Amino acid sequence: MSRDPAGAVTAFQRIQCFCRTRNFSTLLCALIVGPLLFAIYSAVAVESGMEGYASDESGARKFTLEDALFFAFQHNPDILTARQEIRRTKGVQIEVRAQALPHLDADAFYKKTDPNLMGGSSSTIITSTNPTQPTIPPGGTPAPSATPVTTLSSVSVSDNSYDLTLTASQLLYNGSVVPAIRGASYARDASIFALRDVIDRVIATVRQQFYQVILNRSLIGVQEESVHLLEQQLQDQQNRFEAGTVPRFNVLQAEVALANQQPALITARNNYRIAQLQLAKTIGLDYNPERRAKAPLRCVGELNYQAREIPLALAVELGKERRPLLKQQRANVLVQLESVSGTYAGFQPMISANAGYEWTSSTFSDSLSDINKGWFFGVTGTWPIFDGLATVGRLKQQRALLSESRISYDNAVRQVELEVQQAYSNLQQDRELYFSQSKNVDQAREALRLASARLGVGAGVQLDVLNAQVQLTQAQSTRLSALYSYNADLAEFDRATATDTIYHAGLGLQSETRMIRTDETKHRVETSGK
Repeated sequence: MSRDPAGAVTAFQRIQCFCRTRNFSTLLCALIVGPLLFAIYSAVAVESGMEGYASDESGARKFTLEDALFFAFQHNPDILTARQEIRRTKGVQIEVRAQALPHLDADAFYKKTDPNLMGGSSSTIITSTNPTQPTIPPGGTPAPSATPVTTLSSVSVSDNSYDLTLTASQLLYNGSVVPAIRGASYARDASIFALRDVIDRVIATVRQQFYQVILNRSLIGVQEESVHLLEQQLQDQQNRFEAGTVPRFNVLQAEVALANQQPALITARNNYRIAQLQLAKTIGLDYNPERRAKAPLRCVGELNYQAREIPLALAVELGKERRPLLKQQRANVLVQLESVSGTYAGFQPMISANAGYEWTSSTFSDSLSDINKGWFFGVTGTWPIFDGLATVGRLKQQRALLSESRISYDNAVRQVELEVQQAYSNLQQDRELYFSQSKNVDQAREALRLASARLGVGAGVQLDVLNAQVQLTQAQSTRLSALYSYNADLAEFDRATATDTIYHAGLGLQSETRMIRTDETKHRVETSGK
């Protein structure tokens, strides 16, 4: 829907033309046009249902900051993706470790052959036997040697054949297996640290967006209060005009001031709706068609100021010591270091042993019990003498990747230092702004009271009251914005220094227990790292 109601521009042009033809002053024209445009816009907004969309939170799910964080842990897509990455690296670790474990394989085959391919279904077997020599008595004459007897026999050849082999193999030596196992373990550690980094970022984002919702809701209250005061001022001027104590100009001026304040209220309500939608998306809250244009959630909480005093040098050291990002980068360096060690396996031999037992069918019998069986054992070894410098090329690549990972780690350290210093500086600025504007709000409210009192007794002018009201609204908005900025930057400071979280690893890093300390909550959350 367009922000300008249909016909508003045309109405404005007509009034402008009318003002020119009648030679009215520019100020008087603006005083008349402002309330008219606001009335048209309000009527169209009510007809289109936008007003109900702005304020209807009936039936919306309530979320405290703690509830929003718990919901995000379970539904935020970045956290869910990081958990799946841990499972993937665990699978890689199991796969790599399998190279060092024994393998047991079973092979079997059965074959039936057409007799036409065998050249007949029988084979001739030639056997030769020596006759038995007679015993020669002592002193007797030896008899001549007997001639061997050759026998021809026909044996049927089986057209069925089968074989079953059970083989156990074990890798005895390969220079790349041990580095690969260690590298896979470091890679899984890196994925766990990546999950922790994602959780820290999600916590900071949820806190900031939650505070944004609270800020926008408070700004609506500021704008509504301003509108209410301007309505009272308009009513007061109308009463005075009817009594004949003030001219019509004062009433028109109050009407214009009220109409000028309405866009700020409309914008504040829209910002509140957008902030709610952004928070719902971050925590993973799906759109429910049944709610239609109603608010997706309702945040319960207030913006508070809680001092956080920590020296900058200590904050930087904490960030470098605790940030999961740096731990992930260190794990990546170790992965590349193991990859370099594994590359040297191209210069080394590979030795493996295998043993097993085999059952094979008889060539001349179809009986399943007539089989040949026995065991076997062997050792296999290979040693690349010259591979065309392929291993040298791979070694250069891995050394370059190792250098890149070290450079990335150094740059990550500098990035952490920068983030901590920026967050620290922003906190100082927000703290100063908050205290300065807190005093300014009290002064602006007192100025408005004095201006209203002077106008009531006839010693002041209406313009002083309107200016005081504008200054009070500006001071209140600035103070709320400073308070929001302090809380949002505090969330970023906690993320940059990793002082917001404590992890306890157990069962071989199978799970992580998270301690979260926010301004309003202190709770433990179990996140699976399987």
